[in-house]
Amino acid sequence: MLKKTLFQHCLDHLNNNLVLYEKRKLEIIAALESESKSSAGDKHETGRAMVQLEREKLGEQIKATEKDLNILIPLENHKTSKKAGLGSLVKTDQLNYYIAISTPAVNLDNTDYYCISTQSPIGSLILGKKAGDTISFNGKTSEITEIL
Repeated sequence: MLKKTLFQHCLDHLNNNLVLYEKRKLEIIAALESESKSSAGDKHETGRAMVQLEREKLGEQIKATEKDLNILIPLENHKTSKKAGLGSLVKTDQLNYYIAISTPAVNLDNTDYYCISTQSPIGSLILGKKAGDTISFNGKTSEITEIL
């Protein structure tokens, strides 16, 4: 149940981002149309270029979010493994990690959970570990107590 809640937290985060990006896309289209109506020479060209740069940046953000969705969706019914991997909930004697995609931390029943990707520094340290193993990060050593 806890993993399903963390999965949903990650999914909601990505879906919220996509809604914001779609809204921003409409604003950029409106700005481009507005710039097209203007004919103030160099100022017009600079404005159009800036809007185009924003459009490209937004496209990259959408692409990255869709990539994260492609990583996340298969984890919906992830089975527990003895070794930490994509889709694992890793509890340590200090912090708890859900290995999926990077999102803001979430507090459930007065416990913080950190949603991390396998490419994050801590995520790459945890991969392949099992209960009883230790990890050292930023000068702190933690023992893995449970993997769900």
